[in-house]
Amino acid sequence: MPRARICAAPVSHLMYLANQENAGFQPTGYGPKLRITMSKSRRQFLTHAPLALLGAAVASYGQDQKPAELPPGAPPAFGTAPAVGPQVSPATFAEAEKLVEVEFSSEDLAEAASNWRSAMAPLYERRVGPRKVAMPTTLAPWSRWDPVLPGQQELLQRNQFVRSKTDPGPLPASDEDIAFAPVTQLSRWIESRKLTSQRLTNIYLARLEKFNPKLRCVITLTRQLALEQARKADQEIAAGKYRGPLHGIPWGAKDLLDTAGIPTTYGAEPFRDRLPTKDAVVVQRLNDAGAVLVAKLSLGALALNDIWFGGQTMNPWLLEEGSSGSSAGPGAATAAGLVGFAIGSETDGSIVSPSMRCGVTGLRPTYGRVARTGAMTLCWSLDKLGPMARSVEDTMLVLNVISGADAGDGNSRPSKLDFNARVGVPKLRVGYFPAWMKENPATAVDRAALQAVKKVGMVAVEVAIPDWPYDALDLILFAEAAAAFEELTLSGGLNQLKMQVPDAWPNTFRQSRFLSAVDFVQSDRFRRKVADEMGRIFSQVDLLLVPSLRDEMLTITNFTGHPSLTLRAGFVEVSEARSDWAPDPAHPLPKFSPPRRVPHGVTLIGRLFDEGTLGEAGLALERVFNVASERPLGF
Repeated sequence: MPRARICAAPVSHLMYLANQENAGFQPTGYGPKLRITMSKSRRQFLTHAPLALLGAAVASYGQDQKPAELPPGAPPAFGTAPAVGPQVSPATFAEAEKLVEVEFSSEDLAEAASNWRSAMAPLYERRVGPRKVAMPTTLAPWSRWDPVLPGQQELLQRNQFVRSKTDPGPLPASDEDIAFAPVTQLSRWIESRKLTSQRLTNIYLARLEKFNPKLRCVITLTRQLALEQARKADQEIAAGKYRGPLHGIPWGAKDLLDTAGIPTTYGAEPFRDRLPTKDAVVVQRLNDAGAVLVAKLSLGALALNDIWFGGQTMNPWLLEEGSSGSSAGPGAATAAGLVGFAIGSETDGSIVSPSMRCGVTGLRPTYGRVARTGAMTLCWSLDKLGPMARSVEDTMLVLNVISGADAGDGNSRPSKLDFNARVGVPKLRVGYFPAWMKENPATAVDRAALQAVKKVGMVAVEVAIPDWPYDALDLILFAEAAAAFEELTLSGGLNQLKMQVPDAWPNTFRQSRFLSAVDFVQSDRFRRKVADEMGRIFSQVDLLLVPSLRDEMLTITNFTGHPSLTLRAGFVEVSEARSDWAPDPAHPLPKFSPPRRVPHGVTLIGRLFDEGTLGEAGLALERVFNVASERPLGF
C-alpha cells in the first residue's frame, strides 16, 4: 500500500484519558521485562473515554486479566500491569491502521486488543497517570543530534578573524543614508568618532516608529534600554575603551530571545505577557560586545511563517505580501533600514526564506555553533540562531561575537572560526545540481550566479544526491515541536493563536500526537543516512550553490546541520504576491500588472563549522553581483 509522508500511531496517545485522580501504579523493577503492580489502597483508572475517539463506536473487547501472584524468583514480564485507560477492541485498531498505513490480520488485531490496557496504556502514566511528571520547557531530550559524522575529526584547526580594511568614506549627510549603511561602515564611523551611538540609535528609533505601521515588524520597542546602552557606548569609546565592531551598533532581536525585564512573546497570544528575568546567552554576548538593542522584532507565532498576534509582517519591497517567516521582523526591519542588523532563528527555512523575500543577507550557522540558552525551543535537534544583515561581512562580524558553547545548551559546542575578508577565493570547488538550475524555483538569477562562480576563479563541479523522500524527515520536526508545546496543545491554549488553518501549528501539533514512535526512530536513522550522503558530497567540493528555496536542500541541510549563507544576487519580476501559507482559493493573493520587481537571492551551503569559507566566497560573489546596496522604495 502507498506510504504516507507522515506516519502516525494508533489511538495510543488518546488512550489514557481516564479519571486522573484514580488508580496508582508502583513499578517493582526493570529487568528483562517490566511488571507494574498496583497499590491495593487505590482504585484503577476509570474508563471514561468513549470508543468513538476515532469515529467508530464499538463494544468493549475481552476481559482484562488481573495480575497474578508470582512465585519467588519469577522475573518481571511485559503485559502484566493493571488494566487502565479506555476499552479497546479489534475495531479500534482497524481504524487506527488508516493513520499509520499498516495492515495486520484479524487475528493480530484481536491479540493486540486483548492486552493493550495492561501492556501499552500504562506507558502513558507520565502524562495522564496519578504520578504525572512535569516537563519544564528548559528540559532537553537526552538524545542529541551531533552533525559531525562518527570518525570525522574537527574540520577546522585554525581560529582567526580578519575584517576588511575598506575605508568607510565620509559620513553621509542624510539620516536615511546612514541608516542603510552596513555595519562594516557604521562601525568604522563610530570607532573614529565621526558618528555617535546615540545619534545612530535615535535615527533607528525614529525609523522604527515611522515605518512599523506599514510593516508590523516590531513587537516591543526597547527605547529606554537602547538610549541607556548608546549613552554608555559613547562614554566608553570616548574613554578609549572600544569593544570591537559591534560597539554602539543598534540591533533587533527576534522575539524568541529572552530579554531580562522586557517581554518575550514568541509572537503568540498565550505568551504576550511573558516577562523573562534573564537575558538569553546571545543577547548577553551582544551586550558584552557593546551592541544596542532597539527592538524585539516579530516572528510568526511560535516560529511559523509571518503572522503573529499583531498581524502579518510585510515585505518592504512589496507591501502587498508578507515578509516570509518565521524571522519575519528581522528580515523586514533589516531590509527597510530600521536596525543595523538582527538576530533570527531557523529550524527549517526561517532565516533563508525571509532573507530571500526581503533581499537581505542571512547566515544560518552550523547546528551547535551558537548556544541557544534562553531562546524559545521549537525543535531541540534543529533550532539555530544566526545574523541577518545588509552585507556578507556584517553577518560574519556578528557571528564572531555570538559563537560559542554554553552549559545551558547541551547541543552547543566550542568551535573555531577562520575568516579573512582580505583574501580571495581561487580554486574553491563549488558544487551544483545541474537539473535544479533548469527548473523552478531556480531563475535566471540563479543561473547567472553559477557563471559568477567561475568569473571569480572558483571551479563549478556537478554533484548529485539520491532521489529519496527527504520530506519524511519532517516527522522529527513535527514530533519535537509537538513535544515542546505539549502543555499548550493539551490545555487548549493553541486555540488562542490567530492562524487556525490546516497548515498552522495548532492542527500540526494535534496531528503529531498520532505519530508513530517506531517511525520516529526510523526517521532518525534515515537522518544519519542523509548525513552520510552530505559527507560524501563535501568530500568532493568545498561548498554548494543552490536555489535558496529548493525544498530538498533546505530540508536536508537543516537536518544535517550544515551552515548556509543567503545573499541577494539580482532581481526578478513577480506577477502575484507570494506566501508561506498553503493556497486558499477563498482568499486569492494579489496579482500585479505589470509585474513588480523584487530582490532574489542565492544560497551557499558550507562544510560543518566552516562558515569562514562561506563568508569569503560570499564576499567575492557579493562584489560581482553588485546589487546589495539598492533599497526598497519608500523607506
